[in-house]
Amino acid sequence: MNGFQAILDLLFPQKCPFCGRVADGAGICPACERSLPWAEGDAGLRTGPDGLCCAAPLLYEGAVRTALLRLKFQGGAHLSRPLGELVCRCAAERFSGEFDVVTWVPVGPKRLKERGYDQARLLAQSACRLWGTAPEKLLVKKVNTPAQSELADADARRANVLGVYALAPGADVAGRRVLLIDDICTTGSTLTECIRTLKDGAVEQVVCAAVALTCAKRDVSSGKTRPRINGEKC
Repeated sequence: MNGFQAILDLLFPQKCPFCGRVADGAGICPACERSLPWAEGDAGLRTGPDGLCCAAPLLYEGAVRTALLRLKFQGGAHLSRPLGELVCRCAAERFSGEFDVVTWVPVGPKRLKERGYDQARLLAQSACRLWGTAPEKLLVKKVNTPAQSELADADARRANVLGVYALAPGADVAGRRVLLIDDICTTGSTLTECIRTLKDGAVEQVVCAAVALTCAKRDVSSGKTRPRINGEKC
């Protein structure tokens, strides 16, 4: 930590992103540390077709869902620091030695203008700060699309992001091993499309990390599980 950051922390103590109490080093108060829905073991890893492998420290429910909605839709950019630190810790535990560059899932130009920031980029910057490095812009979103949270099923989500990402101008991903960061992983459609785009650039490997994963819901008719969408309770 540099001197300037230490002064800022003294004047403006970091608050827990989940309850708002003043927190210590990790940015989470002891009460929330004990009560949060931590995604442990296999529950903290989502895999899928086309090489999707996403780890997250938390499940998208309760106070976690509230914090991420504030981050995305209510001007809560400051929450990216403690949440990004959680992503950093999770990625280090799950993927140590498996990536050499960090990037993020970009928002489209319209949403960036409306929101004033890209929450996934802020999360990536927060995570990289602890590693003493900086994320690289490898992807751009070419098309403004409806928010994934507005779509009710996995097929609609896949169609919504198909072909909307491209390699950033000047990005050289050939032979590189990438950690791709986002805020939430629901069906994995967005991450999967970003992975496909990076693979088109001859990337060697992509692993993903998010703040939270939606928990699975059992489909009684088929006996299969699917991610919960749009705030369904776990």
